[in-house]
Amino acid sequence: MTVVLDFEKPIIEIQKKIDELKKMSRDSGMDLDSQIKNFEQQAQDYKKELYSKLKPSQKLQIARHPERPKFLDYVNLMCDTFIELHGDREGMDDRAIIGGLAKINNHPLMIIGIQKGKTTKENLEYNFGMPQPQGYRKALRLFKHADKFKLPILTIIDTPGAYPGIKAEETGQGSAIAMNLREMSKLSVPIIAIITGEGCSGGALGLAVADRVMMLEHAYYTVISPEGCASILWRDASRFADAAEALKITSKDLLELGIIDEEIPEPLGGAHNDYNVTANNIKTSVTKAFEELSKYSADELRNNRYNKFRAMGRFVE
Repeated sequence: MTVVLDFEKPIIEIQKKIDELKKMSRDSGMDLDSQIKNFEQQAQDYKKELYSKLKPSQKLQIARHPERPKFLDYVNLMCDTFIELHGDREGMDDRAIIGGLAKINNHPLMIIGIQKGKTTKENLEYNFGMPQPQGYRKALRLFKHADKFKLPILTIIDTPGAYPGIKAEETGQGSAIAMNLREMSKLSVPIIAIITGEGCSGGALGLAVADRVMMLEHAYYTVISPEGCASILWRDASRFADAAEALKITSKDLLELGIIDEEIPEPLGGAHNDYNVTANNIKTSVTKAFEELSKYSADELRNNRYNKFRAMGRFVE
């Protein structure tokens, strides 16, 4: 890891001691294998305990880790083939949303995702993973294409939210997202949505009206960013940890509340520690879910999808 999160520093300190012992053993010829193994076991045990008890604010940091896999990483690791389809045929090709025809295990599908960059140059190209109206309209065009040719749809979501700029508002940001919500609910093909990092506000929901909604273990999914929530409630964005706790943004909380259908495990320490394991875990869950959904007729898919979202929410008197 080149980026170390605050709560991970004790792990790095233990690793430094292990590296020092290994160097000492090489330089001096001393047999320090038992001490090294002891420290390595301690590090592994501490890591397991740490990542099994993460606070929501710590999961937030992992979800935003700059080295976390991006949409195109998953495409490259999961898909046998991928042909990108560009533009909304009305205005522009929003690079924050990328989609196209693909095959997974030789089964054709439409795959659409929100792309972030890993460098400043890439983030500028992909607008930091914040789609504009043209991106949602492009996604809608691909949804309809998939529906016409009876292709299942997979969406991969990682966004801090839809782009809030004036130009986006002028060109219909709210209506573009609303249109996606309506039209996705009516599609006659199976839809799976996976939140792989950030799943924030309508920017995420615009691709997430699905038959199965899944989340990676350390992703988050919320109506507003914890910083935004803290700013509104307490006029203090620094209280984001309190907001993250209250919002119930983690996969375990959302699974319990019935907002998502499955939590997909990540490698110890987060998805950025092993891209291949993460991609294989997603691929396994997606393949199984599509097999289950293929048993339903178009009417059954639509009715189940409608009932799924209507059942969300709890009232406390």
